[in-house]
Amino acid sequence: MSAHDVVFGFGTHPGIDDIPGLLRTVQQGDRDGLDHFSLSDHPYLGGRLDAYATLGFVLGSTRHIAGLVNVTNVPTRPPAMLARTVTSLSALAGGRVVLGVGAGGLWDRIADMGVPRLSPGAAVDAFEEAITLVRLLSGGGPPVTFEGAHYQVRQIEPAPVAAPPVWTGSVGPKSLAATGRVADGWIPGHAADWLSERYRTSRPIIDEAAASAGRDPGEIRTIYNLPGRITDRPLPATRDDDGRWLGGSAAQWIEELTGAVLEHGASGFTLFSADHGAADDTVLARWAQEIAPAVREAVTS
Repeated sequence: MSAHDVVFGFGTHPGIDDIPGLLRTVQQGDRDGLDHFSLSDHPYLGGRLDAYATLGFVLGSTRHIAGLVNVTNVPTRPPAMLARTVTSLSALAGGRVVLGVGAGGLWDRIADMGVPRLSPGAAVDAFEEAITLVRLLSGGGPPVTFEGAHYQVRQIEPAPVAAPPVWTGSVGPKSLAATGRVADGWIPGHAADWLSERYRTSRPIIDEAAASAGRDPGEIRTIYNLPGRITDRPLPATRDDDGRWLGGSAAQWIEELTGAVLEHGASGFTLFSADHGAADDTVLARWAQEIAPAVREAVTS
């Protein structure tokens, strides 16, 4: 495996008051060689920065790091407009965009914004249509007419820019199967990791759907949202009684993540703090400067 096949990033949930810290942190990650930063998308929260406005602004102050909305609240962002947004960002930032996509989780709040409520099954159908439509409206070609059950466009010219990679936040069996059919990566829900029951029962659904669609399941990345502490000294136990990762020293992280890549096929990690918030500057520096390079070296040696 190439070291470049394993990606390392960090996640944050910036509010209006967090702008200076956000810029400082992302610029630090950019200098330190991290692959991506991620922002949450909760447009019904007035104190939060809009994810895509923030993504574009922050990418403009960086040179190498990619941006990811983890994950896009598709019910509030019609896919034809989302296609315009992500292809424009990709053109402006030299391809440094990943499209994270979700079917919508907090439907009470989504409906509060005037979006028609969908049943869980219909929301997943709309999610798959949205990914398909974003791809159709990217990469050039003749005008697109699309008549889906949830989304329709008529004679819309695609952007000449390729669609970014699509990573989904799928959880249920139906959305996992959609991921296998149309996505490039999967972010397991609820911060599940490679030893979790959620991963063991979910990933086979993606692989089976991919194979049934004529795709190579191995081409669909698994990128983990991974909360945990980075400690100065080794912890006596790096997992709790339920098997959830707690963190540990840099050496313990390196051992764990190397095993995740080599033994379980992990292809990326997005660090959050132990309370699922943004990692502070010191933790982020250790993640970027100690842990990521050591894992990359270990998996290619």
